[in-house]
Amino acid sequence: MTSAPTSTLDGWVVSSFTGGGLTHDCYEKGSGPGVVLIPEIPGMTPEVLGLADHLVGQGFTVVVPSPFGTPGRAMSAPYVLGVVARLCVSAEFRAFATKSARPISEFLRAVARDLDGRTPGHGVGVIGMCFTGGFALAAAVDDAVIAPVMSQPSVPFPIGGARQADVGLSTDELATIKARVKDDGLCVMGLRFSEDKAVSPRRFAALTEHLGDAFEVIELDSSKGNAGGFSKTAHSVLTAEVREVEGNQALAARTRVVEFLRERLT
Repeated sequence: MTSAPTSTLDGWVVSSFTGGGLTHDCYEKGSGPGVVLIPEIPGMTPEVLGLADHLVGQGFTVVVPSPFGTPGRAMSAPYVLGVVARLCVSAEFRAFATKSARPISEFLRAVARDLDGRTPGHGVGVIGMCFTGGFALAAAVDDAVIAPVMSQPSVPFPIGGARQADVGLSTDELATIKARVKDDGLCVMGLRFSEDKAVSPRRFAALTEHLGDAFEVIELDSSKGNAGGFSKTAHSVLTAEVREVEGNQALAARTRVVEFLRERLT
């Protein structure tokens, strides 16, 4: 039985980076246009590193910040619960706040600006996943980010109607993103599974209302009896659900993300 692609920390160069008043380690590998890959909960797991190495192999310089978790550590239930407990109370991430600017976004913008300044072309991509999905869009407040990808964006945690429809940005951040869509031609990609309770369809509907045709949506069917064979609990579009076999719809979604990055960055 095939499993999701995985990788290790081999070949990744780690350095400490400070921006927006925060300091975290960042891991870098590759050459070519820049992409910031923000890990999903619980951190830089072998599956996240598998995606990172795939992007490197596709010709990108990839930087993976490590704002939580232990790089390289495999996922387990106790590990996930421990990280979630920390993130829920962290002012850095504001997991439950609506219409809120989040300090981690300033850090990610600084990472993106730094990467943009030393990689080919103008502008970088940012991929956020799960807990960090919305941070990719928040990073695009900075002009250095021209290809934001939101995969199953789960913050604010969808408890109650207001949070389910919240797009994870402050009022000012949202205004800036909408202005960039209108004036700069900014395009945004969003991915989710149809039955994923962590990412309400109301959130994607709100993003579509704000961004219009500039928001490209990939929604994979995870309803009962779906053709892709996905569980109704399927969540991680670009990591855990990818199988490198013909016909895997998550693999096709990953391919489209790479195409989107190439279109915008090259």
